[in-house]
Amino acid sequence: MTSTGPERTSWRFEDLASSAGGIYGLVLIAGLIVVSRNLTGSSGEALLTVAGTLLVFFVAHVYAATVARLAEAGGGIGDAIRHGVRESIGLLVVGVIPVAALAFGVLGILRQADAVWLALALDGLLLGLLGWFITAARTPSVWARLGGVILTAGCGALMILLKVLIHH
Repeated sequence: MTSTGPERTSWRFEDLASSAGGIYGLVLIAGLIVVSRNLTGSSGEALLTVAGTLLVFFVAHVYAATVARLAEAGGGIGDAIRHGVRESIGLLVVGVIPVAALAFGVLGILRQADAVWLALALDGLLLGLLGWFITAARTPSVWARLGGVILTAGCGALMILLKVLIHH
């Protein structure tokens, strides 16, 4: 990750995806897609549930990071809010990708079931890319990077499964 001092200033995709918010966003969205699709019965309702929850969690992350920044560093509220947004934007940016795939089902571009599977596949792919980026920052070994892909995607899949089991 590129940074100048204690603040992360890079807006590269891999930096957003590897933020705590980005990682959490991917796991949250996948679990929500599975659970909401089963509970609501329609892709439109599932899309609204998932997108609305993503937005609520983004605001909650911004709020938490803002308050933590005020407690930690003092300073002005504007600086703290900017810090909160920087810390949380990964959740929103990364989460929008699978949500957009769900929208393809609602718009009739894909069958609704195919849109759900595409959203889940994209989520898994993004988790795998995250593992690649994180490992690539530490080692040039392709085998280690592939291990990072498997480990990150596998842990994400386990978290998604646990979320589904808890909320199902």
